Amino acid sequence: MNPEAFRHLPQLIDKIIEPERSQLRATPEVMAIWDAAARERGMGPEWRLTDESIEHSRRQCLDQFNREQDLWVFAYGSLMWDPAFHFEEIRLAAIQGYKRRFTLKGEVGRGSPGRPALMLCLEPGDGECVGLAFRVAAARAEHETSLVWRREMIRGSYAPLRLNATSPQGPLHVLTFGPNPAHASHVGELPIDETAEIIANGIGFLGTNREYLEELVRRLDTLAVPDTYLGELLAQVRVRCRSNRSKEN
Repeated sequence: MNPEAFRHLPQLIDKIIEPERSQLRATPEVMAIWDAAARERGMGPEWRLTDESIEHSRRQCLDQFNREQDLWVFAYGSLMWDPAFHFEEIRLAAIQGYKRRFTLKGEVGRGSPGRPALMLCLEPGDGECVGLAFRVAAARAEHETSLVWRREMIRGSYAPLRLNATSPQGPLHVLTFGPNPAHASHVGELPIDETAEIIANGIGFLGTNREYLEELVRRLDTLAVPDTYLGELLAQVRVRCRSNRSKEN
């Protein structure tokens, strides 16, 4: 990746997975792997939205942006270390009136039918959510966003959002993904002990739910971004994981 893209955040230059190495760059080949993993878990073709439905959503959203300008994508979860798309610039950014919360229950990726996961979402709330904004070149946006949409909109549990963000370098108009409250997987904010219990046990073909949470906390620590909710949640998850190991022994 171009070192110039990291001029505002040089501490991240070796901490972002290159798109071509990402398991989440949703090319047709990667989608075939995900489909096979779903079949192994007894899930039929309806486990995800059709390619046509995903593409329709993408075009509806991007038609509201100026296609001749570069596109800013706001990342608050795994896109902060594994965006899986090519970008020209990265900035620290914040969105007012939203917060990180684990509010989506999933049985694919970092969960399975017997051991579901809770995945992160950008929920409306007090305060601000600090994350990363990636600038995608206008000439690349058509192809790169098609991959992002397959990843984020694969089951329709997320909804694309156009929001205003702030950054040390100036204001931004960003694309990001928030919750789809109408989707069956959206369980809302659960009590933190219940959230911790699910995360401590969730596991799927992409790894454990706990690993996701730990990587998220590491990324925010690298950026010197405090998050009381995530800190308390990780502490509870670690206690539960130690307890589970003790029971197994």
